[in-house]
Amino acid sequence: MHAIRSVLWIGPARGLSETGLADCPLVDATWVADVADALSLGRTRFDVEILDASDPERVIADLRQLRRAPRRPLILVRADAETADALRAAGARDVISRSADREALLAQVDAVVESEPWRDPGDAESETLPGVIGTSPALREVLALALRASRSHATVLVSGETGTGKEVIARAIHERGPRSGRPFVAVNCAAFPDSLLESELFGYARGAFTGADRDKTGLFAEADGGTLFLDEIGETSGPLQATLLRVLQEREVRPVGSARSRPVDVRVIAATNRSLRDEAARGFFREDLYYRLAVFPIAMPPLRMRRDDVLPLAEHFLARHGERDGKPDCRLSRPAAHLLVAHDWPGNVRELENEMQRALALAEPGGLVTPDLLSAALGDIAEPVRQTMRAGDSLRASMNRIEAWLIRRALEQNGDHRTATARKLGITREGLYKKMKRLGIE
Repeated sequence: MHAIRSVLWIGPARGLSETGLADCPLVDATWVADVADALSLGRTRFDVEILDASDPERVIADLRQLRRAPRRPLILVRADAETADALRAAGARDVISRSADREALLAQVDAVVESEPWRDPGDAESETLPGVIGTSPALREVLALALRASRSHATVLVSGETGTGKEVIARAIHERGPRSGRPFVAVNCAAFPDSLLESELFGYARGAFTGADRDKTGLFAEADGGTLFLDEIGETSGPLQATLLRVLQEREVRPVGSARSRPVDVRVIAATNRSLRDEAARGFFREDLYYRLAVFPIAMPPLRMRRDDVLPLAEHFLARHGERDGKPDCRLSRPAAHLLVAHDWPGNVRELENEMQRALALAEPGGLVTPDLLSAALGDIAEPVRQTMRAGDSLRASMNRIEAWLIRRALEQNGDHRTATARKLGITREGLYKKMKRLGIE
């Protein structure tokens, strides 16, 4: 069973038509006429790029131009056999024979992709952001943005549902960036009333209010030279937003009750589980502060849109908490793994971590985490998952049946509306059609 591959075809459309890839349910193909059009797409999310060497005199130059561009995926070239060595020397990952039929070509693409996991050729560190677990396409997009953000001093706004790991990304940006040797200070803006939050952020002078018997340094000053992470920034009031805007513009803070300001060199990363753009349009958030914060926006995908990351995350939490709880060798059973992947995780990564902590508390040292150790929240999918499992099946075959069940359920919940179903599942409409065809869903 092949996985669906995303392919960028560069060259004459007739070449794509000749191979049959455009009509293949296992290929999500995009066509561009030439290298200039390919480069105009910016950072790609394709598994491979196939360069059709229709012009032998230009193919080497085209290939080198692609290879010079940062963040390219694996590059294959469709060419005659006698030029294969020269093309590989110029940077082609592999060469596809012009005589290869669709099945042979697809097998060659599969072999190349599976033998060399995707990575960012322009940045060897693209998969090593500290604390970030997963390799799904949705997360790879976030990682690429976070890496770029880490190299700049721009203010970052991380948005996403509760529990998606916004602080993890913020810490990773800080630790990978030039301020890594300086403090990372985090504050949850929703945890304080405005009067306390103002003194927490900016500090206060002795005598500023009853009980202020000494000067207090604020979090902006504590983070001087480093990064201040403002979680749930959307919970702040209008007056405090005005003060934050002034700090971001002037790069100085004035403690409560003080007549003197002090300069601060702080990189601000803010986070929200709301759409601040919509809040600003409705007058519930200062529009000028929104634009000051959203210099470099990053949207964290919910866990239901990155199911490939569920098991790596679950195993990470089992290992981390198992070491602390004296159960370092607990592992997921296959049925439990199926349940975890099939669950929608409305609480996202935080819910998954809590689930693994609960399972560890019930598991025996060195034992398997089985479905009976998982919470009732996963019970609604337990029976469908059990029905999909067949003795002797591979993990991939079982997962294909679970995927088919998830798609059928989403179609039913969305009244068989394909666009809405694709949006709920976090895939493109074309990707949904191809999955349905591959899995035999009418």
